[in-house]
Amino acid sequence: MGTLNGTGAIVTGSSRGIGADVAQLLAAEGASVVVNYRQKAPRANKVVATIEAAGGKAVAVGADLTAPEGAAALIAAAQENFGALNLLILNASGGMETTMGEDYALRLNRDAQVDMVKAASNVMPAGSRIVFVTSHQAHFIDTVETMEAYVPVARSKRAGEDALRNLLPELEDRGISLVVVSGDMIEGTVTATLLDRATPGAIEARREEAGRLYSVSEFAAEIVRMATAEVPTGHTEYVGGAKDFLAKS
Repeated sequence: MGTLNGTGAIVTGSSRGIGADVAQLLAAEGASVVVNYRQKAPRANKVVATIEAAGGKAVAVGADLTAPEGAAALIAAAQENFGALNLLILNASGGMETTMGEDYALRLNRDAQVDMVKAASNVMPAGSRIVFVTSHQAHFIDTVETMEAYVPVARSKRAGEDALRNLLPELEDRGISLVVVSGDMIEGTVTATLLDRATPGAIEARREEAGRLYSVSEFAAEIVRMATAEVPTGHTEYVGGAKDFLAKS
């Protein structure tokens, strides 16, 4: 019996990378998972197929979180396919894209996160959990400088975190906890690759500062651990290399 048997979960942005690993690890613990994608259906279907081949339950749902109907589509999928929504992993992130408009980072990293939480909390029972995934570079952006190419993403993700924290009293009244997982640069992610392209040597420099950087699978495991960890609502879990950020704050 898995620790998440009977849990209906949504993982936003889970057709690849960290989100895909999170979805598979949750399913391995017994959760039934809505795998969310924006455009790449084949990737999401591959994640679902992997989960099902291992005996788990999952469904792929295309939904743009910045669109009004995005959150509703994911929530409906969880309810219709699994009968409940008890766990929401807010993994979707962006803002370094060059074709999505100047305000895309804020629309996705703040507005869409708030809309998703407000809609989900209407159907999540007491005892449910929401996990917001962010980076040290975003979490500490008000006190620690980051790479110029990442500033729009960092500021919008911090704005999203602040907006979600403003919802803590309302969530607590409903018996729903919110946990923030903040990670350092993660080896092998699209964001890390783009940052290293914009600032050659950025990954190596950060690796030296932090001692080591987590892999996608390692970070995903920490996110999944926080899905059931006995921590108070509003808790921030720092994953990898946070000491220097905390020292500068």
